[in-house]
Amino acid sequence: MRNETGVTEFILKGFSDTPELRLVSFSVFLFIYLFSLLGNMSVIAAVSRDSRLHTPMYFFLQNLSFLDMCYTSVTIPKALVNSLVGSHVISFWECVAQLFLFVTLCAAECFLLTAMAYDRCLAVHKPLLYSVIMSRKLCVELVAVAWLSGALYAIFHTANTFSLLFCGPNMVDHFFCDSSPLMRLSCSDFRTHEEVGFAVGGCIVLSAFALTVASYGVIISALAQIRSAGGRGKAFSTCSSHLATVVLFYATGSAAYLRPASQYSPTRGRLLSVFYSILTPSLNPLVYCLRNRDMQGALKKLLAPAS
Repeated sequence: MRNETGVTEFILKGFSDTPELRLVSFSVFLFIYLFSLLGNMSVIAAVSRDSRLHTPMYFFLQNLSFLDMCYTSVTIPKALVNSLVGSHVISFWECVAQLFLFVTLCAAECFLLTAMAYDRCLAVHKPLLYSVIMSRKLCVELVAVAWLSGALYAIFHTANTFSLLFCGPNMVDHFFCDSSPLMRLSCSDFRTHEEVGFAVGGCIVLSAFALTVASYGVIISALAQIRSAGGRGKAFSTCSSHLATVVLFYATGSAAYLRPASQYSPTRGRLLSVFYSILTPSLNPLVYCLRNRDMQGALKKLLAPAS
C-alpha cells in the first residue's frame, strides 16, 4: 500500500472534547489499562503454573487473555501519551498500522470465541470422545486459524479504508484510528467503501456468531438429555463463563459497528468503542475468575508466595 494522498499525519481527538476532563479521563483509562494488563497476565500465569489447567479450555483462555492484552495495548497507550503530553498527532503509517492491528485482534477474538464454543460443544455433547478429538494439535490449529483469518480480514479492511484519498482535514474524531471516522475525512466519495466494508465485515461476524449459536444449540440439546438437575448444572457451569464473554463481546461490538452508515455519530461511536475495545477485554478475566472455581484456586496458588 502506497501513500498517494496529501496527508502525512492525523490528529486524534482523544477521549474527551473538554480540556478540563482530560486529566480525569487519563487517570480513569490508565487505571482500566493497568487493571486489564494485571488481570490478563494473572490468567496466563495461573494457567501456566497449575498443571490441572493444562486442558484445551484453559489453553484457549490463555490465548484469549493474550489477545485481550494486545487488544488494549494497540489503542490505549497512544491515547494516554497523547493526553499526557498534549500532542494528538499520529503519523499516516502509524495510523495504518494501528487500524490493521486493531482489526486483526478484533476479528481474531471473534474466531477464537467460535473455537471456544466448539470446544465446549464437544465437551458437553461428546464427553467420552472429547480428549481424543480436541487434541493439542487441533487446539493449536484452531488458534492459528483464528489469528490468520483475523490478519487476512484486516488486510482487506485496512486496504479498503486507506485506498481512499486523504488530502484535506486530518482531525480524527476518535481516540484511535478507526475506519468510520477516517473515511469521513476522505476527499473522495467514501460511501461505496463503507458499504462494502460493512457488508464483508457483517458477513464474517454473523457467520462466526451463527457457528457459536449453533454450538450452544447442540449444548442445550445435550443438557436436555441429562436427567439430573445437578448433572445439568455441572455441565452448564463449564460453559457459563464463555457464554458471558460471548454476550459481552457481541453486544458491545454490534452496538458499535453493526449500524447503517447514515446513523453514524462520532460521539456515540467513540463512547461505544470505549466499551467494546477497552472495557470488554478488561472484564473478561473477571468473568472467568468469578464463575470458575478452578481459576480461583489457581490464582490463589499463584498469589500465595507473595502473601
